[in-house]
Amino acid sequence: MGPPGPRSPAEPDSAPRVPHAEGVTNEEFRAAMSQLAAGVVLVTAHDADDGPRGEDVGMTATAFLSVSLNPPLVMVSLRNGSRMDDLLAEQPMWGISVLSESQRHIAGRFAMKGRISDRLLFEDIPYARGKVSGALLVRGALATLECRTENRVVAGDHTLVIGRVLGADLCSTEGGPLMYFRGRYRQLG
Repeated sequence: MGPPGPRSPAEPDSAPRVPHAEGVTNEEFRAAMSQLAAGVVLVTAHDADDGPRGEDVGMTATAFLSVSLNPPLVMVSLRNGSRMDDLLAEQPMWGISVLSESQRHIAGRFAMKGRISDRLLFEDIPYARGKVSGALLVRGALATLECRTENRVVAGDHTLVIGRVLGADLCSTEGGPLMYFRGRYRQLG
């Protein structure tokens, strides 16, 4: 019999720490990765199949990065089976809003577990609909990008979605970026 696998998310926190086959536990990995500061973005897409006019969907992400300059490509990591992962498997057009330090409330709102409907989450946030993607783009963000999925790569319990940037706007030069470090939203500096 081989070594035990990782704890499932359903197990209580009091369960014994079980290392992965390679010897690192989920807790050790999370603690180490929390030392890496990351920018915070809002990923958005329009689900045209949801209801008469469709629904706009949003998700906070910190695993977002530039992949290539020529062609312009970016990547976002989505938890397998999440609403955004399922939507982007069907809908190739999506948007990114690079959140500013004054938009912490937006990041927190779209990161909640067991949250209310996305329609209500967008209700009092100023936004514009992307001309290319149809995705909602947050006004006051530092930058916005409109993307089309080029590739999807399953990597463990996440899917890496690589998108070609079809439009990019530098929206605001006021303030700094919203950062995520040691499990909390932070300001740069």
